[in-house]
Amino acid sequence: MANAIYPKHKAALLDALANVDIVAGNVKAILFDLTDDPYDAANEFLSDLVAGAIVATSPNLTTKTVVSGTFDCDNWVWTAVTGDVCEAVIIYIDTGVGTTSRLVVFLDTGITGLPVTPNGGDINFTVDAAGLFTL
Repeated sequence: MANAIYPKHKAALLDALANVDIVAGNVKAILFDLTDDPYDAANEFLSDLVAGAIVATSPNLTTKTVVSGTFDCDNWVWTAVTGDVCEAVIIYIDTGVGTTSRLVVFLDTGITGLPVTPNGGDINFTVDAAGLFTL
């Protein structure tokens, strides 16, 4: 699979549905095991993912901006990560409820450090200088 903005997120943006504001919302990043749950373009919410494929979840991303359609934020750290090998990162808007927390983007290509094998230590993610993703 190549990096992709979830199609249902694009539709939610165009329809101005709830929980689509990536700058004002609580945005988090998941370290994800594709062996347990491959990418599915039909997924819309956090609850659509296989729970066992979620290896680690970041704190809220900070210093979020959107400029000319590019989303950017500060680097982040997943702390004390254990579990399966991870081949992808998924960005989502966290409402605190899995059935309303919208999946935004799936990243598995061109991401330095992926795949990664957790060893109980911290895993640092460095956002590219050009931003995390562009619509």
